[in-house]
Amino acid sequence: MPGLDICIQMDPMHGVQVRGDTTFALAHEALARGHRVWTYGVETLRLESGKVRAFAHEVIELTHEQGDHVRYGEAKLRDLSEADVVLIRQDPPFDMAYITGCHILEALPETTLVLNDPAEIRNAPEKIFVMDFPELMPPTLISADPRAIREFREEHGDIIVKPLYGNGGAGVFRLRPDDQNLASLLEMFLTPPNALGGPVPVIAQGYLPAVRQGDKRILLLDGEPVGAINRVPAEGEARSNMHVGGRAEAAELSARDREICAAIGPELKRRRLVLTGIDVIGGLITEINVTSPTGVQELRRFGGPDLAALFWDWTERAKA
Repeated sequence: MPGLDICIQMDPMHGVQVRGDTTFALAHEALARGHRVWTYGVETLRLESGKVRAFAHEVIELTHEQGDHVRYGEAKLRDLSEADVVLIRQDPPFDMAYITGCHILEALPETTLVLNDPAEIRNAPEKIFVMDFPELMPPTLISADPRAIREFREEHGDIIVKPLYGNGGAGVFRLRPDDQNLASLLEMFLTPPNALGGPVPVIAQGYLPAVRQGDKRILLLDGEPVGAINRVPAEGEARSNMHVGGRAEAAELSARDREICAAIGPELKRRRLVLTGIDVIGGLITEINVTSPTGVQELRRFGGPDLAALFWDWTERAKA
C-alpha cells in the first residue's frame, strides 16, 4: 500500500531512551515501512474554527545511537485532518491537559484514524477503567475521604496507596499494618485542593505479596493478548516499574492471564483501544494502560512477537 502520513503526539523524540521506549519502536518501524512520520507535542495542539492543527516536525531518520538517534526534517503547522493516522503517545499524568487534548482530537474527521480512540482514552483512565472488572482485581478503593481510606486500611491491613492519575510508580507507597505514616500521606495527597476546588481522590489496594515474584505486563492488540514480560521489584522496593529499578524478564501467558484477557478483550475492542497493556500480580489485574503502554521492546528482546510490526500490520489493514 502507499506510505501513510503519520503524526505522533508524544513527549520530545530527542529525549526518549531508544533501548526501551515503545513510541520510538513504533516510529522506527513506521519509517522502515516507508511511511512518513511527524511528531508534535500536545502543547502545540490547537482547535480553531473546526480545524485541528499542531506544530509538527518531520522525522527523517531514527537510529539506535542514544543521543544522536533522531534527525528531523521540515517543521511546520500541520492540519491533522490531512494525516492518515494520529497516534496519541504522550506519557501521563492523565490530567486536564491530557483530557483537553483528547477533546480536541475528537474533532478530527473519520478519514483520520486516531489511536487509541481519544474519546475512549478520556473515558477510561487506567486506574478507574479497571474497576469495571472487580471480580478480577484485588480489594480496591478510590476515594478522597480520609475516613474511607482509614477504614479500608483497618480492613485490609497491608495496603498500597498511590495517586489516581499518576504514572511510572511515582508516589506509590506501601503501608504495613504497623506503619504510622498514613495520616501524613493523606495530608500530602489530599491537600491543598486542586484547581477544581477539591482534593483529587487516591487509589488504595490490598498489598499483593506475589509482587515479589513480579508484576506481569501483558500487551494486547485490538483486545487480543500478544505476549508478556515480567517486572520484578528491586530488593527492598514495593514498585516494579523499570525506571525505578525493576528488572524485566521473560514471561509466558498463563491460563489465568488468558482468562483475564478473554474477560476484558471484548470491551477493549468495543472501545477502539487498540494498543493496551494490563498489569497482573498473582493472577489479579491492577491496571489497564490505555494512554501510552510500554513493554514492546522488552517483549521482542526476550524472544516474543514484534508488536511494533504487528501494530502497523493492523493499522495498514484498517486504512486499506
